[in-house]
Amino acid sequence: MTGIGLLAALAAGFACLWTPDLDRTELESRYAGSPSRFVEQSGLRVHLRSSGPTMTQSEPAREPVPTVVLLHGFGSSLHTWEDWVPVLSQDFRVIRYDLPGSGLTGPDARGDYTDARGIVVLLDLLNHLGIQKISLIGHSIGGRLAWNFAAENPERIEKLVLVAPDGFASPGFEYGKAPEIGLSLHAMRFILPKPLLRMSLEPAYGKAATMTDQLLTRYHDLMRAPGVRPALIARLEQSTLQDPNPTLANIKVPTLLLWGEQDAMIPVANANDYLRALPNARLVRMTGVGHLPQEEAPAESALIVHQFLQ
Repeated sequence: MTGIGLLAALAAGFACLWTPDLDRTELESRYAGSPSRFVEQSGLRVHLRSSGPTMTQSEPAREPVPTVVLLHGFGSSLHTWEDWVPVLSQDFRVIRYDLPGSGLTGPDARGDYTDARGIVVLLDLLNHLGIQKISLIGHSIGGRLAWNFAAENPERIEKLVLVAPDGFASPGFEYGKAPEIGLSLHAMRFILPKPLLRMSLEPAYGKAATMTDQLLTRYHDLMRAPGVRPALIARLEQSTLQDPNPTLANIKVPTLLLWGEQDAMIPVANANDYLRALPNARLVRMTGVGHLPQEEAPAESALIVHQFLQ
């Protein structure tokens, strides 16, 4: 093949694989139905949903209903908690939002996706909503954000739930060193065919059947929201882990660790590190479940969390 022929073949291949962003208006019409709303806060337009009662009906006084805030993981969105909300909202005000650079919140103009920035955004959001104290639930990188927030703001936390949380360095990674992001991940900015995304997501599930076409489409669509893919790459580049032990030792509130035994992303063996470091934690292991208990076994996992929070 001549040089010109090779270039033409490469151009044709790129054209077939090129995956442009989707129109934001169309995405919001599809994924921001009721009870979604957008809150202008911390220089962001935060996509948020609030469900459940805001006041108890107890007499003679009416008291605030306890609030639960849910933080999703990498590449995900507030929709990952959809099946937990009907259970938790029976007794709690449930707030979930798309983290900066994810879902319909979109990219942060500062380009800052560190945990420190995430803590500021959550604190500002709670103050904006007039919420003083919460139980905080975080999954994966949302779990890392949750325990860092709890350590820095103990007066704002009632209980803590960590679902397969990130934080301890796995083999091949070092504390204090930025991860190396390969060309294949950088290419995601331009190339993200749905079959390739399926291959990337399927190992996260203990049961392959959980990854339905509808679920895959939701992940694919929201990762193609304007600015999200570069933001996800930036988040990875800024995820410089520090030894979690000193931080975790400061968390005194009751903590539930929820982990799928088939988790291939953050293995359940990591739970032992958290149990050693957290003064007031217990672990529930879920048989046959992978990295996303809230999607793979929603009824069972929601009941476990609901009982713990009560």
